[in-house]
Amino acid sequence: MARTLGELAKTLRSKNAGVDKVTFDIIFPDRATYEHVKQSQVLTRASVAALYNIPESRISDFVEFDPGNAIKFTLYRTVPSGSPGDPDIFGAQQYAPLLGVEVP
Repeated sequence: MARTLGELAKTLRSKNAGVDKVTFDIIFPDRATYEHVKQSQVLTRASVAALYNIPESRISDFVEFDPGNAIKFTLYRTVPSGSPGDPDIFGAQQYAPLLGVEVP
């Protein structure tokens, strides 16, 4: 039975990473869960780009961080933080699409 990242992750967040980036952290409660998600390949540069409907070139970093049981990635913003047209000045509401990603 598939479970979602929202069910599996201990922490799933996004936050401002300077004026031109938003960073995402998906942290798992233990090594086994982290390895299971990592091996499933549901989170890759390509899958993140598809999920957020952006070109891969907007992903500045994508890291599987083994010491922290975490997958981290950073996106370039389309407009600077706090400028007209910025829908989320703190970048704190951008993680929601990740919650429903199914992990087989």
